[in-house]
Amino acid sequence: MRTTVGIIGAGPAGLLLARLLHDAGIDSVVLESRDRAYVEQRQRAGILEQGTVDVLRAAGAGERMDREGLPHDGIELRFAGRRHRVDFPALTGGRSVTVYAQTEVCKDLIALQLRDGGPLLFEAEALAVEGADTDSPRVRFRHEGAEDVLECDYVVGCDGFWGVARKAIPAELTQVFERTYPFGWLGILADVAPSHDELVYARHDRGFALLSMRSPSVSRLYLQVPAGTDAEEWGDEEIWDELERRFETADGWRLERGSITQKSVTPMRSYVHEPMRHGRLFLAGDAAHIVPPTGAKGLNLAVGDVVTFARALAHREETGSAELLDAYSATCLRRVWQAERFSYDMTTMLHRVPGATPFEDRLQLARLERIAGSRAAETDLAEGYTGFPFG
Repeated sequence: MRTTVGIIGAGPAGLLLARLLHDAGIDSVVLESRDRAYVEQRQRAGILEQGTVDVLRAAGAGERMDREGLPHDGIELRFAGRRHRVDFPALTGGRSVTVYAQTEVCKDLIALQLRDGGPLLFEAEALAVEGADTDSPRVRFRHEGAEDVLECDYVVGCDGFWGVARKAIPAELTQVFERTYPFGWLGILADVAPSHDELVYARHDRGFALLSMRSPSVSRLYLQVPAGTDAEEWGDEEIWDELERRFETADGWRLERGSITQKSVTPMRSYVHEPMRHGRLFLAGDAAHIVPPTGAKGLNLAVGDVVTFARALAHREETGSAELLDAYSATCLRRVWQAERFSYDMTTMLHRVPGATPFEDRLQLARLERIAGSRAAETDLAEGYTGFPFG
């Protein structure tokens, strides 16, 4: 089997890249180790930056998102019993975000790919990337019980942190930057209408809490818990009681309860792999970088990566110049590090670190007071949340 671009991974990054390449007249093959049902059901991100929304629309994947997604023009910060709303459009020249689950993005892109795109092979496990530093890289993979080889001009690894793509870059050529946080998020899905029409980020002495949603009738909520917590250690009523404490305000706002349908714990870490390119192998998304979910950046960073690659390859096809491809890693990493900085700032401002001193607690409150009292500080948050420019 041969193609121009071999794409490993059919998450939103791999699927969107295949669509962007199709629109540019460049052929590709997507290899996905899981079956279609798994890809369409795995719960991940739910916040789309303005740039991501614009790209999905331009790629023809925006119809259902525009019909069913929930546009949000701001978030609410809660601290010391107070509520402060950050108005995104007023601070960013009209930019906003949209709540639309990654599962739905994948469904939309899979339907487009199967309708008019190149091959999309489910249950096709990539085993290794070979010859990354040559003009003819290959992906060895297993599909339907037999090993096969995908010969390519380029390989893009959208296969996540545990995938094979990053392993094809020699260790002596790489640098890794990471931080592991001593807490995680206990997340729930609940059959109850959201108690607020926008996301609520709460800083509390007992720990962080986040009120989000998946639809007008399904709430998504999170509690800061110690790293390594088992979700089943928490009873349903215990979760609601703790959420109620952390979201408490001086004006009597109430949290609506409902039936919890899903519980899980998400670990928190920051990770960057440099470079994001080796020869004709390019890394995108979680294969190259991970952010704590506080800043809602993971999926959006992956979109930025594949947009950058697709533009660079189209430029190569049109002009013969490899200038943009050669700049891929540096271009992506500028955006990645800004997102890492933003996510770190949000995480350290809102979460209570075990063993924090009263001085550190007061600094957190001072940072929140600064945002609530300074248009400049509030604008910085709004610009970071709604998204840094692609490339």
